Amino acid sequence: MTDLDEQGRPEPPLASDEAATLLGFLDYQRATLAWKCAGLDASGLRATVGASSMTLGGMLKHLAYVEDSWFSRWLHDRNRQPPWDTVDWKADPDWDWNSAAEDTPEQLHALWREAVARSRTLVAEALADGGLERPARRTWPDGRAPSLRWILVHMIEEYARHNGHADLLRESVDGLTGE
Repeated sequence: MTDLDEQGRPEPPLASDEAATLLGFLDYQRATLAWKCAGLDASGLRATVGASSMTLGGMLKHLAYVEDSWFSRWLHDRNRQPPWDTVDWKADPDWDWNSAAEDTPEQLHALWREAVARSRTLVAEALADGGLERPARRTWPDGRAPSLRWILVHMIEEYARHNGHADLLRESVDGLTGE
């Protein structure tokens, strides 16, 4: 049983193996994003702060893309799935951010939740097939491949970075604050 904090986020394990600790922190960061985006209508998910065009809706769609990119495309070398497979990324490299304004809150939350669910399954497959040392199936141009450990730490960093943005955006929408 995982302990939940006052926002319903799972507390990472205090004493566990490396994989469970990494996954615990990733799930905590995912839950933080879900909390910051919960209960907002389309207007709230489209709100910006200052000169930035970043929105919470864009963040949900971007992180859904990042989940699929790292865990499906990089880790397992699978083809892009909808909606990512039909995007002209050269014409709009920020399509994930920009197109979110056209989606409903329900679509954005579902897209992100489904990507996270796929990622959890793909990580479990990789853990069973080599553990944290398992290299990604795709490589960088120089032939190197990040390990599953590297990908998990990178994803924790990606969420932590964007959750800082989410704090500011959510506070600007309705005053909700908190870690």
